Amino acid sequence: MSTLTMLEPPPLPVGWPAERIDTAHPHPARVDDYLLAGKDNYQVDRDAAEEILAGFPQLRSIAAANRAFLRRAVHTLVQDGVEQFLDVGTGLPDHDHPAEVIHSLNPSARVVLVDNDPVVLTHAAARLRGPHPQRTAVIEGDLCAPATILSNLALDGVLDLDRPVGLLLGFVVHFLTDRDEPTDKIKTVLDALAPGSALVLSHATAQGESELARAAAELYRDAGMPITLRTPAQITGFFDDLELLEPGVVAQPWWRPDKEPTEDPELNWGYAGLACKS
Repeated sequence: MSTLTMLEPPPLPVGWPAERIDTAHPHPARVDDYLLAGKDNYQVDRDAAEEILAGFPQLRSIAAANRAFLRRAVHTLVQDGVEQFLDVGTGLPDHDHPAEVIHSLNPSARVVLVDNDPVVLTHAAARLRGPHPQRTAVIEGDLCAPATILSNLALDGVLDLDRPVGLLLGFVVHFLTDRDEPTDKIKTVLDALAPGSALVLSHATAQGESELARAAAELYRDAGMPITLRTPAQITGFFDDLELLEPGVVAQPWWRPDKEPTEDPELNWGYAGLACKS
């Protein structure tokens, strides 16, 4: 059952038991941390990443493009007045993690981070302590069980679900198969959020060099991290009944870029978008 750790110093939050940390298999959040030059990963994560990078060196730039997209998306939402965020599949925190960006723009913003890896949870709880810990919470949870996430949100009181919330799903939905019914899982969370809330979503696609993308997906599967590649049209379907902001669902570097992208769009396998709930 999911647990909740509130960031209320002192003392530091109790870490998850060491035996719960799986160092025998790679975890997507820790692999992503390695790709982003982080240090909160294990040898098994580095080995998996290097095996994929050997055939697909652009994987680092795709991970960086995803982080940059999330940074621009939360900046857009904060500018539009959104003061609450729910980041599911949050990954390991670092200097440009969405939570850090949000609080740099609005120190009073309220943020709840959700992940299913004890390493992520422990590091997030320790690193996201700040002058206003009551405005941040870390929840153990999974998009596959949205009802549990929502029940914990109701318990912790950090987010006011009667006010708009920015739901962040950065490179997490492609770890759900069609059998997992990701559209329904996302809708369950969105239905609980107030009008004016927003969905920020990025997802791996087989657009462009599809054979290369599928080969990369095979390596992820062989590493125990299967992903489901979806077309841009399928990814756009996750935003049904929402109002997509311009430029719609596009390759990540082309979503409201800070400067003209230089990436090869055929080799950028991450598509992303932001939409609002009316």
